[in-house]
Amino acid sequence: MQFLTFFLFTGFVAAYASWSLRKDRLDTQDGYFLGGRSLTGLIIAGSMLLTNISTEHLIGLNGSAYKNGAIIIAWEVTSALALIAAALYFIPRYLKMGLTTIPEFLEKRFDGMTRTIIALLLIISFVSTLLPIVLYTGALNIESLFEISNLLGITKQQGMWVTVLVVGFIGSVYAIFGGLKMVAYTDTLNGVGLLIAGLAVPLIALYDIGDGNVWHGLSLVYQNAPEKFNVISDEPAIGPGSRESILPFQVLFSGLIINQLYFWTMHQSIIQRALGAVSLKEAQKGLLYTGILKILIPLVIILPGIIGFYYFDDSLYDAQDTVYPLLIKRILPVWMTGFFVAVVMGAILSTFNSALNSAATIFSLGIYKRYINKNAGESRLVKTGKMVSAILAVFAIGVAPFVANAPAGLYQLLQQLNGIFFIPIASVILAGFFFPRVSAQGAKAGLLFGLLFYIMMNFVFQVNLHFVHIWGIEFVLNILIMHLVSLNWVNTNPFTITDVGAVDMHPWKYAKPLSMALVLVTVIIYLLL
Repeated sequence: MQFLTFFLFTGFVAAYASWSLRKDRLDTQDGYFLGGRSLTGLIIAGSMLLTNISTEHLIGLNGSAYKNGAIIIAWEVTSALALIAAALYFIPRYLKMGLTTIPEFLEKRFDGMTRTIIALLLIISFVSTLLPIVLYTGALNIESLFEISNLLGITKQQGMWVTVLVVGFIGSVYAIFGGLKMVAYTDTLNGVGLLIAGLAVPLIALYDIGDGNVWHGLSLVYQNAPEKFNVISDEPAIGPGSRESILPFQVLFSGLIINQLYFWTMHQSIIQRALGAVSLKEAQKGLLYTGILKILIPLVIILPGIIGFYYFDDSLYDAQDTVYPLLIKRILPVWMTGFFVAVVMGAILSTFNSALNSAATIFSLGIYKRYINKNAGESRLVKTGKMVSAILAVFAIGVAPFVANAPAGLYQLLQQLNGIFFIPIASVILAGFFFPRVSAQGAKAGLLFGLLFYIMMNFVFQVNLHFVHIWGIEFVLNILIMHLVSLNWVNTNPFTITDVGAVDMHPWKYAKPLSMALVLVTVIIYLLL
């Protein structure tokens, strides 16, 4: 029954997406890399949500919530604020310029070398951090639920390898042969499944705890550990103990702001969905709908972890990333476990193939066409993108099993590694928009300084600062370095944004009212909890 429901849902998603794209041209640049600039608001929102929410969230954040409580909700609800910035400021400018990749903007604003450096850093970040962790957490979940190792009569480590290989292969097929639109359509269907199955987990658990009464179950979970529901952490952000802190409240006002802005307004695998919108109106809808979903998603990726503490107490503190899979096995009926694993597989595939598609886009347009084959036609670029996706997938599959046993949890590891790339790149892009005096030489100097500063401060000297605070300090210093260098190498290339006529640029009339509502809801969450 598990395998039947798994294959039925997985097969339905693949068949429906293939049928929907049967008439699409996937041999053109826009067709393959941007879905033919035809994506609508709901498709964009579904795809952005599932590209973001994968097993490193389902397992990592629930594991962290089990041990540390709801303080890590900040990663989710503050995303809504960044999505407002994306909808009202960034996406109108991106679409006006007709961008396919974010590094294209850096070439227009600075120079080709800045674009190339950022493109290479993005590809490295995909292969070295995001892809392996997504594959590993996915394999961990599937192994825990299906017990692949027992089924095949092999060790658990071998079972993990087998699962990583299978998931990596399927994700590669989606990304290589379907392009962005296939990814977006499968994301949306799997996103619906994720919300249904993800919400079912806490509801069924609370129903079980409350002997048929969900609210009574929630009351019992709260009474068992009321401190787990507090969203404001009193952990130290500076001084002794700060390096072991999960998410001190103070960091919400320093580096976390920059991280959220980068991820939701500049990260290629996320914003590429909005770049593929049929119009500005649909892009804004997609971004703000995603903001609504991010407000609700803690019910799926944080509440189950707290419920896990009710069931398991502190017995799994040394194995927090096993809490969510064990909770699933404990409370879901057998037939639903198969459906849930199909949804988890969809979440893994979404993030995995989105990163592959984005890396292929960046390489094909930003490196291959610029340096290797300047006369490459659209068909050649698409073939190159497919080849790059295949090569990167092999690397990610090889690295994935080695990210196990992160001491503070896999999600915390991912964020610390992301800091190497996110903040320096965000500094350069934000300088490009808001500081016209910063020159190309200044941008490159700030980028290099940021990379070295974070690695030295967090990993070499291991200063007594929470890593998100280091992000904030790094950002300020990056901007300062850019301005100082630009005093000697003055910017002589004035930049203006011109409308290339890629899509209809009429905004959505409800964009600002919905943005204000999202800000209000975010503030209320912190006031209430």
